[in-house]
Amino acid sequence: MNFDNYRRILHLDLDAFFASVEQRDNPSLQGKAIAVGLNSARGVVASASYEARKFGVRSSMPSSVAARLCPNLIFVPGRMDEYKKASAEVFEIFSRYANLIEQVSIDEAFLDVTDVWRDYGYAMEIAKLIKADIRREVGLIISAGVSYNKFLAKIASDWRKPDGLCVIHPDAALKFIDRLPVKAIWGVGPVTSQKMESLGIFTGKDLREKDLSFLVEQFGSSGLSYYNFARGIDDRPVRTERIRKQVSAEITLSKDEGNLNKLEDTLSELTDYLMTRLRKNDFLGRSLTLKVRFHNFKTITRTQTSNSVFNEKAQILKTAESLLEKIDFNHQTVRLLGIAIGNRLEEDTENMLNLGDMDELTPRLL
Repeated sequence: MNFDNYRRILHLDLDAFFASVEQRDNPSLQGKAIAVGLNSARGVVASASYEARKFGVRSSMPSSVAARLCPNLIFVPGRMDEYKKASAEVFEIFSRYANLIEQVSIDEAFLDVTDVWRDYGYAMEIAKLIKADIRREVGLIISAGVSYNKFLAKIASDWRKPDGLCVIHPDAALKFIDRLPVKAIWGVGPVTSQKMESLGIFTGKDLREKDLSFLVEQFGSSGLSYYNFARGIDDRPVRTERIRKQVSAEITLSKDEGNLNKLEDTLSELTDYLMTRLRKNDFLGRSLTLKVRFHNFKTITRTQTSNSVFNEKAQILKTAESLLEKIDFNHQTVRLLGIAIGNRLEEDTENMLNLGDMDELTPRLL
């Protein structure tokens, strides 16, 4: 297979970013189990060093749980200004090697180096240079994945963390995918993973053995993506400007609350903030998702889609209240509430137009 006909995509992901910045700036923390966040009853781990991860400490974990898992865990308050500064330095380095850069988050990006890789011999050499520059100039470690599409580049960057570098060549892609657990497939979360396993799908190989009609029947529109990913197919381009999928607002309550009327008062305040964000982002969407996190950190979401866009407070608040009232609290108190508007109007129109082109719905085989 001729690799010259393929794109060269890099996925770069800073290792334990917030925690690594703290260890870089405070040598006494180097080599120690640290967590960025507050060690309080309502604290949450924002980032954990790899020394802490050996004990099972993970980001988004309640601080109280993290402290039990790792008794010697050191909690460090976050410094977002420093993280933003480090991120800007890292992305400046990215820009030396690629014009097409898609920022996924403050510490993660895709780079398309298809037009420049020959200047360096191999795309892998670009990844090596970026890793070396970031280590020398910023004092941080980054993992890199290299492949011919975003799906495989993302998987590759996770494969040998921390300080990883992994290349997935087109000739080796299917063998690599075959041994992947299904939870590593893009878009397969815990619920979908459990469903796949109940259907006898445990690996990428198992997934590829299922035909398209079966996957669409079981997983809806996502079935086509799973079908393609299992075959190493992902035509998504690296976009220099990411399209916002939704606008959201959420609040962690000052104390756990179980009174429905007080929760609805909080929803009213939250809707005011959401309206401000919708106007700022010039966003119109037709779906509303309510997020509820209980005192034990169990989180549920409920979504309602409308024929019209959500652009008025009364409409948003009424829908959110309706979704909240239908939730079975089972005597649980609420820790966090959130509202998100999605199903962007422009995306919806574009998807409807694409449905007219049946060739776009036909999966392309390697």
